[in-house]
Amino acid sequence: MRQLKLIWDFRGPDALKIAEHHEIHLRDYIKAQQLALNITGFEAINDVHAIAYMVVNEHQMKPVRDALKPHRGQLYSE
Repeated sequence: MRQLKLIWDFRGPDALKIAEHHEIHLRDYIKAQQLALNITGFEAINDVHAIAYMVVNEHQMKPVRDALKPHRGQLYSE
């Protein structure tokens, strides 16, 4: 089964802190919706760009996308 990485981009001097905080909300959503996967994270791309992400199974992507409005997505590989 394919897994997709849903990504939220944050820009500016506080981008990393915002991405870190956003991950908390993603974990809360996973618990509330009882999603099968529990893969989330955040990372700095550079000094003014950071991302938060969560991984979902392909069949879960549309409802999660519609509810959380990620900026982009890509295939996930460990």
